Amino acid sequence: MRIGIDISQIIYEGTGVGKYTRQLIENLLKVDKKNQYVLFFSSLRRRLDSLFINEFTSSRVKIRQFKIPPTLLDLLWNRLHILPIDWLIGEVDVFFSSDWTQPPTIKAKKVTTIHDLSVFKFPKEHHSRITAVQKRRLKWVKKECDLIICDSLTTKKDAMGILGIGEDRLRVIYPGGAGNQCHPELDSGSI
Repeated sequence: MRIGIDISQIIYEGTGVGKYTRQLIENLLKVDKKNQYVLFFSSLRRRLDSLFINEFTSSRVKIRQFKIPPTLLDLLWNRLHILPIDWLIGEVDVFFSSDWTQPPTIKAKKVTTIHDLSVFKFPKEHHSRITAVQKRRLKWVKKECDLIICDSLTTKKDAMGILGIGEDRLRVIYPGGAGNQCHPELDSGSI
């Protein structure tokens, strides 16, 4: 199987999503020794760290880097919903999108992670641009994603209640890594 993953958020190492994306790649490549991976990265000004490239590039892993600004990808993918990711990275069976953009695909099944829905629950706490981008992206997630990973039971309940996504497309997978583990009984949304 050929799996595409948007790793553009990885350059924001100080953020939870950046850390999540890096750990996702590290752990997938540790446990999966048979599938092929195509890692999509795009940023106008930033480049992937050469250590990252050397660490992950192999016969099974290809990295495709582009100098496309996030604002243009938001326009193309979240607003106009044109330019299938397959045109940039080649044909894939599954494409895992980041938390910023939701590209169309030609044939690939689509998977993404919802970390939270705070842009809906607490819109005044977010910059209006971030809220608008997330709402556009989540519109396409709701319409097109075959599988949506929620990093907590609360996020799954929010995805069902706020976005109206059916439970059959949602899976709770708690983030791993030191200091990030959550106990299911504590994830009640009341803490």
